[in-house]
Amino acid sequence: AAELEYESVLCVKPDVNVYRIPPRTSNRGYRASDWKLDHPDWTGRLRVTSKGKTAYIKLEDKVSGELFAQAPIDQYPGIAVETVADSSRYFVIRIQDGTGRSAFIGIGFTDRGDAFDFNVSLQDHFKWVKQETEISKESQEADTRPKLDLGFKEGQTIKLNIGNMTTKKGGAAKPRVSGSGGLSLLPPPPGGKVAVPPIPPPSSTAIANHVTPPPVQKSSNASSADILLDLDAPASASKAPVPATTDLWGDFSTASSAVPNQAPQQSNWVQF
Repeated sequence: AAELEYESVLCVKPDVNVYRIPPRTSNRGYRASDWKLDHPDWTGRLRVTSKGKTAYIKLEDKVSGELFAQAPIDQYPGIAVETVADSSRYFVIRIQDGTGRSAFIGIGFTDRGDAFDFNVSLQDHFKWVKQETEISKESQEADTRPKLDLGFKEGQTIKLNIGNMTTKKGGAAKPRVSGSGGLSLLPPPPGGKVAVPPIPPPSSTAIANHVTPPPVQKSSNASSADILLDLDAPASASKAPVPATTDLWGDFSTASSAVPNQAPQQSNWVQF
């Protein structure tokens, strides 16, 4: 499993100063004011990497990238990385070589933002380690618990009650009425009656149009004026033979002379 783990880079800072620090003589914390801050013992590049659950602080040369020192970290905060009491830009780290020897040195950043990024990268890594440890612990506990058997035993059955599927006793399901266009319409409610639109009463105008006028009794002694005013005059006139004449205006003079009790009127019009 260790061979399959890969190394990831958490943080890179191009400028870091390294200081030789005096041994701590008491339990109080380190103080950066005790170091020679104006004369660092080494200056280079800092990289924070991780491989598995272990983080590494690597001090490398700026140009060649050669490793100057390395500090493996298994826990943070812890003895491998400590902050100083009088500044947030300086830290004390424990470097180790391949032979198991270790030493404590001081590192410092010129920019306060670089120190903040260095601190946060370590915090995020070990927060992830804590979550992974809790998840693996829960999975191991789940494996040791007895598993719940949800399978059916031999001859065991279940019954499902699905709503809106039962009908009343003695009644059948009502079919849906499908309308035009493939749309399904709901049937009318039970006991409902379809209202038939009433027939409108006939209007007075329609009644007046259908009343047949009484027949007009014709008299044999009717005058020629009554004949002209009679409604059936065109029909009787069509039955009488009309003498053929060349004078088309003669009927007007004949009609005027046939009216009784009418004095002749003098007119300047020329009679044809």
